[in-house]
Amino acid sequence: MKKTRHRFVNILFAVCISTLIAGFAIPATAAEPIKQQGLVDQARVTFENFMTDKNQAWLKENLNQAKGLIIIPSLLKAGFVIGGSGGSGVLIAKNDKTGQWSQPAFYTLGSGTLGFQIGAEAAEVIMMVRTQKAVDKLLTSSFKLGGDTSVAVGPVGTGVKSNVVADILSFTRTKGAYAGVSLEGSVFNTKDKWNEAYYGKAVSPVDIIVKRSVTNPNSAELIKAVTQSVSATSKEPSPPTKERYHLVRSGDTLYGIAKQNSISVDELCRLNNITKTDPIHPGQKLMVVPSN
Repeated sequence: MKKTRHRFVNILFAVCISTLIAGFAIPATAAEPIKQQGLVDQARVTFENFMTDKNQAWLKENLNQAKGLIIIPSLLKAGFVIGGSGGSGVLIAKNDKTGQWSQPAFYTLGSGTLGFQIGAEAAEVIMMVRTQKAVDKLLTSSFKLGGDTSVAVGPVGTGVKSNVVADILSFTRTKGAYAGVSLEGSVFNTKDKWNEAYYGKAVSPVDIIVKRSVTNPNSAELIKAVTQSVSATSKEPSPPTKERYHLVRSGDTLYGIAKQNSISVDELCRLNNITKTDPIHPGQKLMVVPSN
């Protein structure tokens, strides 16, 4: 009986060792294409979330301005006293001649910040790349936002207009302790091993974005979602608006007129080339909506 039990233990030990050795023998990249595809699928879901979010109307209506999109499904920002943010995402870029979007290239985004920060937040992020200079910077192995390539927070809300001039506009959907996510100073790094795993060979962002020498058919749904949204934007331009004026009545104030017409006092003054201290009088016409 003891011999039988001893033999059983030896066999079980041998099986465990063999299994362990076999596990070590599996290439480290074997599971990475699954992770990559998961990130691509998450990027598509994130993009679709933005397209159905009324607060992201400006992004949806101006997609045709984008030369590229960086989609980060989950940017984690957390900290106590010293905080930071980080996440993985994909870059796709548009060919200006054909209008076709590239296959995704994989990146990490990380930053460190100092200050009294308590809490944690996960944010969905889409960054609209608006200039060729910014696209070219992203094709390098490491790229810091800011400096000679500007980044700004994109306009959020319904009916908003923006004259923001920046190489990259960032848009976030957040929940948690932080009001927003500042990406100034953040650093992009290419995920070379992930790119290699996804496309089956060593490739650079230039190979993926510019030369387009590799493809993975499993990215088709992401590309389709972006292409359809951009096409809809191009085919449905905003209808032209006509100038609209407010006829000043007795007792009217600049503040009251601005509030009544859903604009700021500063915008009202700018439209009419006046200052906040200038008097207004009954019968005066003030522009409240400019033509486009």
